[in-house]
Parts: sequence; C-alpha cells; structure tokens
Amino acid sequence: MTLPAIQFSDDQADAYDRVADALAAAGVDLADETLMPPREGAASSVLAVLGKAGSGKTLLLARLAEDLIRAGVEIVSGDWEGRRRKDRRTLAILAPTNKAAWVLRMRGVPATTIHRILYTPVYDPEYEKIAEWLAGSGDRPVVEGLSEAALDRAKAFFEAQKSVPGALAAAGLRGSDFITGWKRREDPLDIGFVDESSMLDARQLDDLREIFPTLCLFGDPAQLAPVGQSGQMVFETLPAERQLTLSRVHRQAKDNPILDLAHALADPEVDFNRFERMVEEAASRDDRVVVQGRVEAALMARSPALVWRNATRIRMIHAFRAAYGAPPDALLEGEPLICDGIELPLKHRKKRIDLEARGLIKGAQVIYLGPGRKPGFSKLHVVGAEAPEVSAASIVKIEMPDEEEPFIPYAARMGATFLHGAAVTIHKAQGSQWDTVQVFAPDLSAAAWAGRVEAGQPLWKRLAYVAITRAQERLIWVTRARLARPDAPLGTADLKAAPAPLVLEQEEVEP
Repeated sequence: MTLPAIQFSDDQADAYDRVADALAAAGVDLADETLMPPREGAASSVLAVLGKAGSGKTLLLARLAEDLIRAGVEIVSGDWEGRRRKDRRTLAILAPTNKAAWVLRMRGVPATTIHRILYTPVYDPEYEKIAEWLAGSGDRPVVEGLSEAALDRAKAFFEAQKSVPGALAAAGLRGSDFITGWKRREDPLDIGFVDESSMLDARQLDDLREIFPTLCLFGDPAQLAPVGQSGQMVFETLPAERQLTLSRVHRQAKDNPILDLAHALADPEVDFNRFERMVEEAASRDDRVVVQGRVEAALMARSPALVWRNATRIRMIHAFRAAYGAPPDALLEGEPLICDGIELPLKHRKKRIDLEARGLIKGAQVIYLGPGRKPGFSKLHVVGAEAPEVSAASIVKIEMPDEEEPFIPYAARMGATFLHGAAVTIHKAQGSQWDTVQVFAPDLSAAAWAGRVEAGQPLWKRLAYVAITRAQERLIWVTRARLARPDAPLGTADLKAAPAPLVLEQEEVEP
C-alpha cells in the first residue's frame, strides 16, 4: 500500500492529529515510529471520523494505516494470524460487508470484513510454518509434498496480494489441506479501523469494543441508519468531542457531477422536483450523469437497480428474468443473487462458520455459476471475496408479486439461502459501490410525496443521497417503469479476470 504524497486540508490534518494522539496514548507513536507494549485491561477508546462523500475519509484512513504499518504495527487480515507476542501491536481494517471490504482492497487498503475478524481459522501445524515464513516471522520451511518452485509461487503471490490462503492456493493447496477448522475469537486485538460505520448497529459496536481497546469509526452521517436504530447511527451516541468532522469537499469531488448532486441534497430549498431538474441539467453537461426512461436489464446482471419499495424490487426482478427468457423453475448461469443468511442447525456450526468465512454472509452479492455436483448444491461466485468460487448447499427464493410465499427453484434441506439480486433496496445497497448505478426515480418520488422524515431529514433525500453515491463512475437516473431488453444472453466470462488493484489518487484541496 503505497500512497502518493498529499497535502491534507485543515480538517483532515486536525482529524489525523486527533487520531494520532489517541494512538500515542495507547502506546503507538506515529511521529517517532515507536511502539510500546499494549496495556492489559485498557479501557476502550472510540473516535469517529465523519464526513460526506468527497470529504477524504477513505484517504485519511489509508494514510493512517500506512503510517501504522511503517511504525511496525502488524496487519491482521482474518485469514491467518501469527503467534501472539506481548510486545506485538496489531491493526485490523474492517468493513461491514464483503463488497465494502473489496472496494477498500481495490484502493490498496488491506481490509477484511467484521465477520472474518470475529472468527479465526485453525491451521494445520505443518502448513502454518509456511504462513509464518510468508509473514516474515519464520525461516523458509521444508514441507513434504511441496517443491521449492511451489514455495516460490506462494512467496510471489503473498508479496503481491498479502493473502496467506491465496499464497497457499498458488502453491497448489486447497483450503481443506491447511485449514482444519474455525473458532470464534477469544483473545482481544489492538487497533481497529471500521469503514462504512453508518451500517453498524449497537450490538456490533459492543462486539468490536470488546475486541479493540482502540477503535476508530469512519462514517457518513448523511446515509441511512440501520433498521431498528430509530434513525440514529452508532457514532452519533458518542460524546461530541469524540466526533471529528471532515467538512471540506476536495477538488476531485467538486469536479464530479455525481457528488455535486449528492451535496445539493443538503439545501433545504431543494425539493424533489427541483432536484430532478438538477439531475437533468447535470446530464446535459456531463456524460457521467444520464437521464433515461428505461432500466437497462444488461446492467442489472452485475449492478442491481436501486429502489425504495420491496414491491418495486420484486416486479423489477421478474421483468429482468423475463427479459432474459429465464425459465420459471430454474436459474440461468450468470443470474445475480443476494445471500440472505445460513440455515443450518447448531450441530453444523463448523460448516456455518466455514461458509461465512468464504464470504457467504447476509447481504453478500453472489453470481450463480450453475448446479453443483450434488443435488441441492450450487456453484457460486461471491463478489468481493478473496477466493470467490464456492460450491454450497443452496436454498434460492424468488419472491412473487402479491404473494407471501416465494417460489423456490432450488432447495437443499439446509444451507445458504439466497434472494434474487437484479434489484435491491437502497437500504441494502449501503456499503457497496458499482461503476454504474441505476436509480429508479419513481420510487424516490413516492417517498417525497409520502412526506416521510427520518432523523429530521426528508426520507427521499436520504434515499437519494445513498443511492447516487453508490455510483463510482456513472449515474443513470431512470424516470419511468420500463425495461430495456438486453442484446446478449447472460454469461459468466466477465467473472474470470480479476481486476487489478487501484491506488488511491491524490486529492487536491481548494485553496
């Protein structure tokens, strides 16, 4: 993770100093790059770095992480953890979902999911020697059945990706060869950075405070609060002096018409009709914003259309399946799914942990690759997972319009459950980003006409803010309930090539 030299804005510099002071109090001095052993029984210290899209939260997180690593703090990724030492200092960079963690990793930040930190793999001792060697805490091992060339491949992979399981796979091993099981974390860690913390609920924050004596939350207060939080986000419960606000919008963000629209929503004079005119004006000036009267089915296969109401979501999914000629009793290869959880009895706890560790946690985006070898099994591509191809016992539910019970084309007796993913609610889309996002404007109009308010803000504005900031490159504002049919069949060839990691660009600030 190598970032270019940057000039912090005043609010970024202040936030950096405040976080650095908290780290110094915990025994990690970034200025002198010195470490003190962690204090036993230290009370939890929580800071929140808050700001809207374009304020530089992610860049600040990445810079702090790089400086911690330079000072000698070890990254804990969740795929392997070295032996504990009394003087060891650790950092885990976390996100609530696989997709959010993947977005960070593509920006050069070694992130993992909160779930992967709660559960840790148990390695076979013979192969743990390889992991220790890769991490720099052991000598090059001699392992029966592995050639010197295989070890060289593992080393080369690890130096590029920093993933122990990926390196062992590059050496020709399967996960079942070197991981003997999973266990819930018993020992606390050290420093935790949590991105997309607007998605955290109170229980998750309590779990994290038990693990991390020093915790820093990075979040956007303009997003939607988790269901059941009464419109309040967990960082809003912290004392005011523990909340650090980034208010400066950077030049890179100001030059982005999508973020311009997001920030315009803060104006109390902007109602829905005026905002829609602003979208049209932006589209007339910049091709990164598009206004059209149809949803594009081809985009829905990898980037779900974003809606407010469940009824809209279900109708749009059925329109998508009809456009591709999907049979009513089966899935086509390439259809998108959303993991809705794991249905396994307690006696299969190890299998549950294994599936969740592979990325099949609630809300994970998945692509159907075809039937598995056993009845009820499906081959799946877990978007954002480090080892994305999984075969799992599956229960696929396709909800039907105006019916309480879903149709189930595939049903194992137990396993991972899935809903269709061609369209998702804006609430469910939080934490994810896609290159191109389609926002179904009639649903936002309905929210505006309903006059609903959440945490003192019109609900339609919160929905619109979250929806349009899911777009990294292009926003499509869909004005009518119509579907543009695809010009090619569904496929999975696009899943074979892994994208190259991105490096965070320098963000210039306005003078």
